[in-house]
Amino acid sequence: MDTREALRIISVLADGVDPDTGEKYAPDSPYQNVSTVRALFKAKEALEAAIKRANARGKPPERAGAPWNEEETRRLTDQYDSGVSIPELAKTHARTRWAIRARLTKSGRTVPELESQSSS
Repeated sequence: MDTREALRIISVLADGVDPDTGEKYAPDSPYQNVSTVRALFKAKEALEAAIKRANARGKPPERAGAPWNEEETRRLTDQYDSGVSIPELAKTHARTRWAIRARLTKSGRTVPELESQSSS
């Protein structure tokens, strides 16, 4: 289930409605309990914030999450050893800076900490 579908279900539940049937829950239903409704609205806010953050980050690099192969790892380490910066390596390999740093570390390179939390 993706985040948007979870948000839809939580929103409907918070409104006291069965997400499958569209029927309003009875007043004595746990979904009509004040604490439950407040918790559902908190969950809804958290999911909306997560979606907003994901949208703000934009589209991930093309190869983000793709497995590494020996050839790409060799090219990466050769480029790093010749002085290419991590941001440039991220662009060249279409991966996040975090992925580049992790692969270099796994390949035995000492890599400085990233300066910001940006994923590009």
